[in-house]
Amino acid sequence: MTFKSARSGFVIAVIVVGLLHLFFEINLQWLILPSGIYLALIIYGSAIIQSNFHTQAYCYGNVSEKEIALSFDDGPNRQYTPQVLSTLAQYNASATFFVIGKNIRGNEGILKQIDADGHSIGNHSYTHSFYIDFKSQQGFKDELNRTAESVFNIIGKRMKLFRPPYGVTTPNLVKASKLLNYNIIGWSIRSFDTTSDNIQTISKRVQTQIKPGAIILFHDTSDSTVQALKQTLNFTKENGYKIVSVERLLKIEAYE
Repeated sequence: MTFKSARSGFVIAVIVVGLLHLFFEINLQWLILPSGIYLALIIYGSAIIQSNFHTQAYCYGNVSEKEIALSFDDGPNRQYTPQVLSTLAQYNASATFFVIGKNIRGNEGILKQIDADGHSIGNHSYTHSFYIDFKSQQGFKDELNRTAESVFNIIGKRMKLFRPPYGVTTPNLVKASKLLNYNIIGWSIRSFDTTSDNIQTISKRVQTQIKPGAIILFHDTSDSTVQALKQTLNFTKENGYKIVSVERLLKIEAYE
């Protein structure tokens, strides 16, 4: 189900109810049913990035080998991103970091280190505000462009990967990202490492879902993530998985 097909179905349902009202005097309150279903589909499709409701999002890789990708949102973080980088280096693992533009100031050296260590960097908006999903098309373009300029001024690369804040997609976000030539990146495994769950619970949640082509969502913003990452890397090593960047797993380009 996509946004276009849901909208078409809603229009057809409204027409049918209208005709039934015209010829058989059916109560127009029946419009509540298709309206409710349409609204539920909009909410579900916008909130669940894997549904591809508004647009295609890359949420897993189509691979035959035991390869998976690690991704980290919401950095750069002065305290925890360096710890994540150090852990990845110990296991010779690659990752993709989706950065928030406002977090770059004062952490320029960390951004350079991410790039120097061979990891890729993606766009995660500039503000990541709670109300970001209500922005206009131009508002989303401004969010993406401000972060893009910040990253370009530091590492000299133009990003092509974009992960929507909260994983929520809207028509305005999709239009803006397409105009700016971004690939929208989701995930297949959500660690929920920003919750109050203990490290063992987070690690088990991730490990039980790992399979070839998986994209794991972490956040480089807490000690829980660092510890869960170590356990995840041990698990993948013991089970013969290779850790690659998101773009390598998906066979797309991270930069222009």
